[in-house]
Amino acid sequence: MNDVTFPLRWRIALLAPALAVFCAFWLLPMGTLVQVSADGHAFATYRALLTNSRYMESLGATMLLSAAVTAATLVLSVISGLLLARREFPGKRMLLALLTFPLAFPGVVVGFMVIMLAGRQGLIGALSLKLTGDRWVFAYSMAGLFVGYLYFSIPRVIVTVMASATKLDASLEEAARSLGASPWQIMRDIVLPALSPGLIAAGAVCFATSMGAFGTAFTLATDISVLPMTIYTEFTLNANMVTAAGLSIVLGIVTWLVLALARNATGSAVAATA
Repeated sequence: MNDVTFPLRWRIALLAPALAVFCAFWLLPMGTLVQVSADGHAFATYRALLTNSRYMESLGATMLLSAAVTAATLVLSVISGLLLARREFPGKRMLLALLTFPLAFPGVVVGFMVIMLAGRQGLIGALSLKLTGDRWVFAYSMAGLFVGYLYFSIPRVIVTVMASATKLDASLEEAARSLGASPWQIMRDIVLPALSPGLIAAGAVCFATSMGAFGTAFTLATDISVLPMTIYTEFTLNANMVTAAGLSIVLGIVTWLVLALARNATGSAVAATA
């Protein structure tokens, strides 16, 4: 009896901290959000949210922006990550440190950097004024948000690409090259399929991060309707707790679906290559 219950007690003791964190930081907040958003008539509340054109346009704009950031991040990170993983050159460690440095910055700092780059007194505006006579200002538009999100997304994906690239079987590429395959064919048929599980997972995290990013949006999105800013406006300026909670649940569901699809795709890809 004691031999059976002793390991069970240890399992419970080891699971207790994880369960406590899960309840405190996920279950209770999500339960509160659901309760507040329902407001006694959940169906009517969510129907009103999903049929409101302003909220749905905000959700659509956020999803399109996140998808564009994810696509651009994956392309740039694959090119840069493969180069950094396979080539040695002077200053490589310094370059890696600079590329991953944005991971230490909060969203507000990233937004401020975009303003310094493409704001009214930014570097791009000053250069364009001298070259064309026009001051190019896009920090406070979707383009500015795109640049900001791209800035803090690339380091996360580059790290994943570099880790995956070190596990690639170089003999497959050599065999394909000896058979006359072009660099593009090798990339398409060998490298990208091998990297796909890591890219899908990193892309999903990049999408989810962009969907919920608030600090950069708060700094830049003066006239832009993205869902985190819409939730913030409803919560603070309009004191509309029900709508803010409901939109938070919608944002969470969309993000969770993308992560779940990526997890399923990654699992099937891993199973297929095993």
